[in-house]
Amino acid sequence: MNIRAMLLSSMLLLTTSVFAREKSDVIVMKNGDRLTGEIKGLDSGVLQFSIDYIDGTCAIQWSMVAHLESKQLFVVITEDGSVYSGTLQTAAGTAGRPMRIQVAEGTERAETIEQAQIVEVIQTSDRFWQRFNGEVNSGIMYSKGNQSTQYSLSSSAEYPRQRWAAGGAISSSLSSSSGSSVSARNSLSTNGLHLMRWNNWYYTGVANLLQSSEQNIQLQTNLSGGIGRYFKNTNHAKISTFAGLAWQNTRYSQSGGLQETQNVAAAMVGTNVKFFRFKQTSLNLTGVVFPALSQPGRAYFVTNVTYYVKLFGKLNWNTSFYGNWDTQPPAHFSGSDYGTSSGLGLTFGNR
Repeated sequence: MNIRAMLLSSMLLLTTSVFAREKSDVIVMKNGDRLTGEIKGLDSGVLQFSIDYIDGTCAIQWSMVAHLESKQLFVVITEDGSVYSGTLQTAAGTAGRPMRIQVAEGTERAETIEQAQIVEVIQTSDRFWQRFNGEVNSGIMYSKGNQSTQYSLSSSAEYPRQRWAAGGAISSSLSSSSGSSVSARNSLSTNGLHLMRWNNWYYTGVANLLQSSEQNIQLQTNLSGGIGRYFKNTNHAKISTFAGLAWQNTRYSQSGGLQETQNVAAAMVGTNVKFFRFKQTSLNLTGVVFPALSQPGRAYFVTNVTYYVKLFGKLNWNTSFYGNWDTQPPAHFSGSDYGTSSGLGLTFGNR
């Protein structure tokens, strides 16, 4: 399997441009400013708003919005995990009271929600390509001292719906230095999430492919699934944990062209943590432990940490750390592969 070819094909798919829609949404700020354009979405306490005569997307502090209305369809998520779908309209209220948003699905059904309770608004549409959100990041580092060069490329995309979401991510890093062999790491993953009947609880499933020359892994396939819960979901932070079962198949490369294959059944325990500050920075952390059930005493650990600083528009600077560890690798093989990268990133869709 040519993982690099898969990465390039996925990149082309994830970065396909979306179609524009009519910009007739209206927002009014607490200071009286009135804007007409397109509500792109709300995330991390930032309302993304596009205006025809402004290049790029405006980042507006959600707590400073006094009124909004849109005839377009949105998915609205609240702090307690409730999910609603429909058009948006500010509900009538008494002066001095917090703004309330009416989410109307058709002409007969509507839900009214306090502004502070809304943590995410996702633009949706009958058009398939308008539902994607994501980012593309790249970086390069060079050191003259030992003629060392490191390249990194990654991309992610998500497809959100009212009670479920699917996504994918790819990453590739290549490093070389004078007097040593080239080291490469490639990863491709897909994931799905479906909310349960109980607010903030969800089912999740993940499929991951990994190639690592540092650990002599020719191809590692990991399939896992379980149940998770959001413990914090606000305009400043999102924290969730999940647990379940996993199966892993690993093909190791050995000298002389020989291969060794291992199959491992394991438990899965992990966490996702996101912290963000309006229009400036965000920190994303994912960590998963796989204690082996078929080989007691063996465990795998995977982590990814990325810190973002917004520069302007859709452009950001980011630095990340990745790593995966195996407590009982095959004899004479490395049990770990980790590294850092730094570079520029570009978001698309409603991010």
